[in-house]
Amino acid sequence: MMASSNMAKILLGLIVVGTILAGALPKNVMAQSPVASIVTQEFFDGIMNKATGDCPGKSFYTRDAFLNVANSFGQFGSGSADQSKREIAAFFAHVSHETGFLCHIEETGGSNLENSHYCDLSMGPCNPSKSYYGRGPLQLTWNYNYIGFGNAYKIDGLNAPEMVAQDVVVSFQSALWFWMENVHSVMDQGFGATTRKINSGECDGKLPDLVRARANYYNDFCNQLGVAPGDNLYC
Repeated sequence: MMASSNMAKILLGLIVVGTILAGALPKNVMAQSPVASIVTQEFFDGIMNKATGDCPGKSFYTRDAFLNVANSFGQFGSGSADQSKREIAAFFAHVSHETGFLCHIEETGGSNLENSHYCDLSMGPCNPSKSYYGRGPLQLTWNYNYIGFGNAYKIDGLNAPEMVAQDVVVSFQSALWFWMENVHSVMDQGFGATTRKINSGECDGKLPDLVRARANYYNDFCNQLGVAPGDNLYC
C-alpha cells in the first residue's frame, strides 16, 4: 500500500510540473502545427516585404494572428505534406492577389465605390447605412458573406461589417472561414478551381491576366515551399 501511495504521489507531481511548464510555453510552441512549420516568420515577412507604397496592412496583419486562427481550423492545411503545402500556397496566392501582398486591409476605394454596398437582398438583409465591400486577407464581400461569417463567430456582420478591418484576428477569421466554407473542398481539383471559387468573374476567358497573375503567385509559393503545383492551374 505504501509503495502504491508513493507512486501516486510521484505521478501527481509529474502532472503538476508538466502543467506548469506547459503554461510557461508560448502558445505558438504549445500548439506547433504543420501550418506553423510551413508558414514561418520568414515566409510571412517575405510576402509582406513585396508590398510597395503606403501599406496599412504592414502594421495590421501578423503571422501570430494568422496562426492563432489557423489552429482553430483543423482541416486547413491537412492531408499529406504536399497537400498541406499546396493549400497554404494557394491561400497566400489569393491573399497576395486580393491585398497586394498584405498591403490593403480594405478594398481600394471602399465606401466611395459605385457599388460599395454590395447588397443582394435575394440572399439576405442589408443595413442601408453599411457597406459590404471587400475587407480582410481575402476581401470578404457581399452582405450574405458578412452575415454567414457573423453567424459562425457570433459577430454582428450585418450591422458591423467594419470589424473585419479593425481587428486582425477577426480579419483572419473571415478569410479562413470563407476559405473552409467555399474553397478547401476543391483543392484536389487544382489551383484553377480555387480561383473560380474566389472570383468566378475572372474565369472562362473574362480576365485572363488576373487568372494568370493568381497562378503565378501560386507557382512562386509552391517553389518556395518545395512542392510541385499540380495540374489545372487556370480557370
